[in-house]
Amino acid sequence: MSTKFPKDITDSMRTCILAIFWPKTQIIDFFKNNSCTNRDLASVKNYESEKLPRAHIIDRVFEALHSRDDGGIGQFRAMLFSLIQWSNFDPYYFETLKKLDKLEAQRQINHLKQLQEIRDAKIHEERRRYEAARTSNQTGPTLAQLNTQFINLYKDKIFNSQQRGYQFEKLLNDLSRLEKINSSDSFKIMGEQIDGALKYDGEHYLIEAKWQDTLSANDALYQFAYKVEGKMYGRGFFISVNGFSKDAVTMLIQGKSIKTILIDGGDLSAVFEGRLLFTEMLDVKIRAAQTKGLIYIDPLTQMSKI
Repeated sequence: MSTKFPKDITDSMRTCILAIFWPKTQIIDFFKNNSCTNRDLASVKNYESEKLPRAHIIDRVFEALHSRDDGGIGQFRAMLFSLIQWSNFDPYYFETLKKLDKLEAQRQINHLKQLQEIRDAKIHEERRRYEAARTSNQTGPTLAQLNTQFINLYKDKIFNSQQRGYQFEKLLNDLSRLEKINSSDSFKIMGEQIDGALKYDGEHYLIEAKWQDTLSANDALYQFAYKVEGKMYGRGFFISVNGFSKDAVTMLIQGKSIKTILIDGGDLSAVFEGRLLFTEMLDVKIRAAQTKGLIYIDPLTQMSKI
């Protein structure tokens, strides 16, 4: 289940990374600082012993991100915004050793900015239209502000893991309020920690939100499904920014009634970018679960079939 990041953008990002960083360690650090996980970087772990060229390191990591269930959308977006705002040109490699050319690096960054502006022009126009219609009386953050906050969560140096988890929950609550969805903050009942709940289309859903460096542990997903099963007409949304293992998804639906629907970072990126409403995403997810028994689908792909 993935929507690939546009190839013209990733090709330009690749060129920018090569124009900005000379040491391979800096390229690896750039990926880590934009929330690439150990799993995403597994294929380049032995880059020194394999004597991988810089370009091959980038290609392998990009391929790993594309192969994720969420398409690595969150990581790609974080890297994109880091690159178009880049201004730190290490004088040792640009001036002393002259391994890199600052003018060329700036030219490539400007080219990437132009590609991004062209790609986003239609999205921004659509976003302005429906935001003006639905948020004329809105006092909270706009979708554009929430989108910036979501991208910043991918940057390791801004938040520690505890802060990121708290900000992620708050972001989801702000998104629910923006779209006039009744939601509640985290609470405890009988020793259970619940990240939150929302009322949508007349039904109540429990919410579990995970932001982890690796795929959500199977146990966390199973424990949430157990919480949902223990509630009257229980239903739930399990949100994992870094996606889910195929085994966990399969085991969750085998021999069980379907009550838990899965959401990943790619789904949320589409919402924060304005490519579909949060309510539209929930509608498509719920419909797929109710009519096809599918709990983990790409809402954009499904919407194109409607």
